[in-house]
Amino acid sequence: MRRAYGALHRLGHAHSIEVFDASAPGPRLVGGLYGVALGNAFFAESMFSAESGGSKVALAALARRLHGWGWPLIDAQVENDHLVSLGAEALPRREFLAQVSRLVAAPDPPGPWSARFRPMHASDLSS
Repeated sequence: MRRAYGALHRLGHAHSIEVFDASAPGPRLVGGLYGVALGNAFFAESMFSAESGGSKVALAALARRLHGWGWPLIDAQVENDHLVSLGAEALPRREFLAQVSRLVAAPDPPGPWSARFRPMHASDLSS
């Protein structure tokens, strides 16, 4: 899996969003998520939190950035209370498949997101 995701990352498809606590002596990783982008759709694979809310901040940052790029869908794959509390909505299968078919057909943005996904601060998420 690590080799596969490394290859997908080098192709510009696999991405991770990391959340760091900058107030600690030296930045400390406190949460994040990773997944695969195809066309204009993001398929989230997994989230983690080393501190409460770390994954929520990563998801909020991802949603903010993708919204700004005009990407309307993050596939969270499995509906659960945590994601619903963050605003996730289940789509009927037919609608989901239609959206995914259209979105993955869009041209892939070139390369890694690090050039496009500038660092964000908590204040960027509240506006």
